[in-house]
Amino acid sequence: MQAPPLKPNAAAGAHHHRANPTLLAALGLPTEVPADWRARALTKFDELLHTRRSLKLYLDTCVRCGACTDKCPFFLGTGDPNNMPVARAELLRKVYRRHFTAAGKLFGPLAAGEELTDAVREQWFTYFYQCTECRRCAVFCPFGVDTAEITMAAREIMASIGLATKYVSEVVDKAHTIGNNIGIPEAAWRDTCRFLEEELKEQTGADIKLPVNQAGAEVLLVPPSADLFTNTDTMMAYGKFFHALGVSWTTSSYASEAGNFGMFLNYEHLKKVNRRIVDAARQLGVRRLVMGECGHAWRAAQAFTDTLNGPLDFLEKPRPEHILEYAVRVIRQGRLKLDKSANDGLAVTYHDPCNLARAGGIIEEPREILRLIARGFREMPADTIREKTFCCGAGAGLLTDEIMETRFAGVKPRIEAFCASGATHLAVPCAICKAQFPVAFEHYRIDAQVVGVMDLLAKAIVL
Repeated sequence: MQAPPLKPNAAAGAHHHRANPTLLAALGLPTEVPADWRARALTKFDELLHTRRSLKLYLDTCVRCGACTDKCPFFLGTGDPNNMPVARAELLRKVYRRHFTAAGKLFGPLAAGEELTDAVREQWFTYFYQCTECRRCAVFCPFGVDTAEITMAAREIMASIGLATKYVSEVVDKAHTIGNNIGIPEAAWRDTCRFLEEELKEQTGADIKLPVNQAGAEVLLVPPSADLFTNTDTMMAYGKFFHALGVSWTTSSYASEAGNFGMFLNYEHLKKVNRRIVDAARQLGVRRLVMGECGHAWRAAQAFTDTLNGPLDFLEKPRPEHILEYAVRVIRQGRLKLDKSANDGLAVTYHDPCNLARAGGIIEEPREILRLIARGFREMPADTIREKTFCCGAGAGLLTDEIMETRFAGVKPRIEAFCASGATHLAVPCAICKAQFPVAFEHYRIDAQVVGVMDLLAKAIVL
């Protein structure tokens, strides 16, 4: 199998829909770009330079060597020069040089500095929202420049002047007001859990529960809300897993979302979304906090919780744990009976979600599980897995229809690697990837199925 070619510059000019005034107001952001937007943007830029030392380091360090050029899936997929990581970062860096370096203040364009103009601002909105913050470029940078931090800073500056995408803003608002990204209210959450319990009863004959708001449970599982809405096999897999272990667990209707889209808007909302999870764990009196199959949820939880809303010293294990970490630990302890033949006939390969592998250290755990439960497991090419994994093309707020051509371009390198594996099933522990790959397979005419790692594990569990 080989993915068909895309036309050059497939993503050029692709624009997200902008958040409307009502939505911006709900998030405490300016409802329109103010007349003094330049001054406000530069003030926010200055604030970020003083509060995030890494940002200034990355802006100063880059020598524009181009080592990152062919490492970005969006540049590889589109051929658009502005999607080279170095070129995208330069959109912010040239304004930094003009306004925040001595040479730029004195010599302006002669020091490769540029004014923050209307045209530059529009370039920011286009290209910093064609970056999934996947950080593949950073793996290959000889100086370790993390372009994702530059993208995050640019988005935060834009938000401060009332420029944000409709998709990210809507998702963040739903997380604040309802507790999850999709907007599932508590009654619907409970009803769906009861329905899935009936499905589990039919499948297994066992009374497997999907508890909600159970105080005193050992584990608070925070899944992506998509697991209750579209990836229901994964939600049922959680239930079967904990039932087989005899471990008490619960979900929370208050914090019914693992994903944190605040990370794609600004620091304030990153912290506010994360706070709901910490508060739910404390109020329910659980002993462990376990995150479900979601990539950026894991990055936000494990990298930022302590500094945002910690410490988690009220927990028995004072850090979040990923469901795959938990699963490997109990498998090694011999607490699960597994039937490897349950997944016979499946040619399975594994996709490393960017935020699990590069940003979260979850690399070998899923492979250990898959080798135990799927005889047909095989890897994609070595230069496309683990820390070098290619992005699915839809993370960081790009999972929206108006930029579908951009998404297809960004996923193309991963599709080619999948085809090279000869697999028929793609196992992936991330809700965003699970939403992206089926439409990508359809677009590229690839006959393959997308499954969760927990889905396959649950099939192999013997009750």
